[in-house]
This record gives sequence, C-alpha cells and structure tokens, in this order.
Amino acid sequence: MVDVAAPPARPTAAPVAAPAVVARRPGRLLATGGRVLHRSAALLALAAIWEVVPRTGLVDRVFLPPLSEVLVAWWELLRSGQLAEHVGASLTRSLTGLALAVVTAIPLGLLIGWYRPLADLLSPLLEVFRNTAALALLPVFVLILGLGETSKIALVVYACSWPILLNTIAGVKGVDPLLVRSARSMGLNHLRLFQKVILPASVPTLFTGVRLAGAYSILVLVAAEMVGAKAGLGYLVNYAQYNFAIPDMYAGIITISAIGLVVNQLLVAGERRFSTWRVDVTTA
Repeated sequence: MVDVAAPPARPTAAPVAAPAVVARRPGRLLATGGRVLHRSAALLALAAIWEVVPRTGLVDRVFLPPLSEVLVAWWELLRSGQLAEHVGASLTRSLTGLALAVVTAIPLGLLIGWYRPLADLLSPLLEVFRNTAALALLPVFVLILGLGETSKIALVVYACSWPILLNTIAGVKGVDPLLVRSARSMGLNHLRLFQKVILPASVPTLFTGVRLAGAYSILVLVAAEMVGAKAGLGYLVNYAQYNFAIPDMYAGIITISAIGLVVNQLLVAGERRFSTWRVDVTTA
C-alpha cells in the first residue's frame, strides 16, 4: 500500500489591518478642529463679551445691543432682501473700482520700477498725489462726476491705485541684484529677464499692495455711500443710525467686516497660487 503524503497545509492568511489612512483620519479631524478653535478663540471671546456686557448693564443696551439681537436683525434684513440689495450695490462698486485699479496700477508700477528715466519723471507727481487723502477729494469727484455710480467707482479707483502702484514699484526695485546678474550671465534678454526673474520676484510685494487695496475699496466706498447714495452698506449703516435702528446699524457693520475678511482671504489664496516657490519659514 502506497503511502500518499498529505498535501501541505495552506498558510493561514494574517488578518488584514485597517488602512493607516482610516486610522489617522480621526487624528487629522481632531488636529483640524483644534487649529480652527485656536484661530477662532479671540472671535468667540469677543462675541461672548459683546453678548454679556450689555445684558449686565455695563453699557447701555440701547446704544450697544447684545450680539444675539444684532444677529436677529441681520437675519431679518437678509430675509427681507434688503441686505442682499445693499451688499450687491456695494460689491459692484468696490470690485469694479478694485479691478480698474489693478489693471491700471500694476502695469504702470512695473514700468516705473523697471525704467529709471520714467521713475525720475513721475516721482514728483506721485509724491503729490499719494499724500492727498481720497476722502478729501470726494467733493471734487462729486462736483465733476455727479452723485451717481461714476463718482463712487472713480473714488475707489483712486484710493486703491496707490497701495498697488507703490508696492509694485517697491517689489520691482527690491529684486535681489544677484538674481538679475545671474540671469543676464545666462544670456537672458530684457524681456525674458523681466518675465522670468523680475515679475515672479515682485509678486509677494505686489499682492501686499492688492490686499491693502482690497481693504481700501470697502472702507472708502462705505464712507462715500454715507455721503450720497440710495443703496449700499454705507447707506444702510447711515440710514439705520439716523432712524435709531441700532441693531440694523451693527448688522451692517458686521456685514462690512465679513466682506473685508472674505476679500482678504481670497487675495491671500491668489498670492499663494502665484508664488508657490516661496518657502514658509514661520514656526508653530
């Protein structure tokens, strides 16, 4: 009788461990939640103080209502459609003025920063106008362009052009000379040198000017809308103050702050997109 050897036993498969990604997901969520809480701690503290101080009588709640009442007024303005109307009017004016300022000030700043004869020619004129406050020229814009949309957009363009122009000039002039000499030693002509070295190196400073202009476009426009407008956030704040609708007034102010924050974050994202070569040296 032939002994048939039994077939070797098949090795038992080890239990498959859960993917590391799944294991790390709760940790990532906790870390993200911790960062969000850390960054919003100051805002939460401000909201709590705003809610508690009027209710405890430390300030007159007629002039500073609790935050909850302001948020209720904000929701009512949103439901009635008034807030959307005012926000749409203000955003149209501010974004139009900011876009026109970007289109005109960036090329002019690049030319002035790159060509010294042009800088020497225009520097005295720039010094005169850069020290003239935009709101001081509001009556001039109204007299020449009227109380319509043109004067408000022109005022925004004027206010936004200076930070963009001056920061663009500073960005071009602040390029490391070693980079310029290295590029020239590699045979780059003036156009390629400007395209490959000067323009990328000046992007961070340029975007700083655009971010400042984004804030100015809201602030200057709100002041202009308080003087003469039939719609807009500045008009809403001014109208609510005159009619003693204090919660509506604070609701308009909160909306202005939120819009400024969103515009700034969008510009920061744009700066990161166009300057991916930069290294973040900040520490935790």
